[in-house]
Amino acid sequence: MLKLNLLQELLITSVALSAVTCAFVQKTKKFFKSSKYLMFYNLLVNMIVGLIFCKSFSSVKFPESLWVGLFSFLGADTIYKTLEGKLCSFDDLRNNKDK
Repeated sequence: MLKLNLLQELLITSVALSAVTCAFVQKTKKFFKSSKYLMFYNLLVNMIVGLIFCKSFSSVKFPESLWVGLFSFLGADTIYKTLEGKLCSFDDLRNNKDK
């Protein structure tokens, strides 16, 4: 049987986590020389921060917190599309840093 309450808790937690990790990745992606590793960096940030976030702010345990990180990573695309035009692109950030 599908544990709908657990799934709902994981998805709600991942929405909150996505807001945090989206901002963090946006602020730190300017330090990369190339954009080809950003997807892996984003996944790594979501998984690590997901583990810490779940341990600190929820009752979600270790294996489920990995799902929270994955859901947050997958949901970040929706956040980026929602904020389209409000976030700087990788090239814009690199050009501003060089100036």
